[in-house]
Amino acid sequence: MIANSIPYMVLAFNIQNVLIGGAFVGVLGLVLGVALGIIGKMFFVKVDEREVQVRECLPGNNCGGCGYAGCDGLAAAIAKGEAPVNGCPVANAEAKAKIGEIMGQTVDEADKKVAFVKCSGTCDKTERKYNYYGINDCRKAVMVPGAGDKLCSYGCMGFGSCVDACQFDAIHVVDGVAVVDKEKCVACGKCVSTCPKALIELIPYKAPQAVACSSKDKGKDVRVACKTGCIGCMICTKQCETGAITVTDNLAKIDYEKCNGCGKCAEKCPQKIIVAR
Repeated sequence: MIANSIPYMVLAFNIQNVLIGGAFVGVLGLVLGVALGIIGKMFFVKVDEREVQVRECLPGNNCGGCGYAGCDGLAAAIAKGEAPVNGCPVANAEAKAKIGEIMGQTVDEADKKVAFVKCSGTCDKTERKYNYYGINDCRKAVMVPGAGDKLCSYGCMGFGSCVDACQFDAIHVVDGVAVVDKEKCVACGKCVSTCPKALIELIPYKAPQAVACSSKDKGKDVRVACKTGCIGCMICTKQCETGAITVTDNLAKIDYEKCNGCGKCAEKCPQKIIVAR
């Protein structure tokens, strides 16, 4: 008789344990919930409503072109008055106007900028020191002797690190040199910071001409390395009536605030590296 009652006693004991355990977990959960609620209120940080509204206007690319880690960072900075309302290079004019409305400011839309690759040393124009066999990454290849296989140590290596960095399909390698599609470029600056040779810069979208070379070598050395390239002859400076183009370290440079777009420098350049845009 006692033997027969043992299973029932064990079952009752197990049920009692389950009930006690369930009650304990329930009470613990309630205590933790209350504690978390109290802590949440203690450490609650009120978010500026304008920050939320501004964030909704931003595209969400998180490209970093604004100088902040992402769109959240820029939205917070705009709401605090630490960044301009038109600080996002990717946002369109409508979005920037909306942000300006949220912040109660008039949007001063600066001239649009686009990336430009300062090299014209395509495969048929440049000489090579050796054949490179390795990782197709400019940041890796630049560490080999001579900063790449091209005889011109300043030229585009053409491995496309900038292409990989662009989120907008605005840059591609064509015949060994990176080329920017100015209609797709949003001037986020990712390609600029990625290029290990600092060949890419942001210039005004409306810039009529640009110097497609970065070599600072003397003219005779440039001619040996590349069929095109600035030789520092200064013919362009003599053609410019506004003083918009100068030659420093054997390389021509255009001051776009002075340039009137006459095109005389490009017309007279013997190397044809001042290109129309």
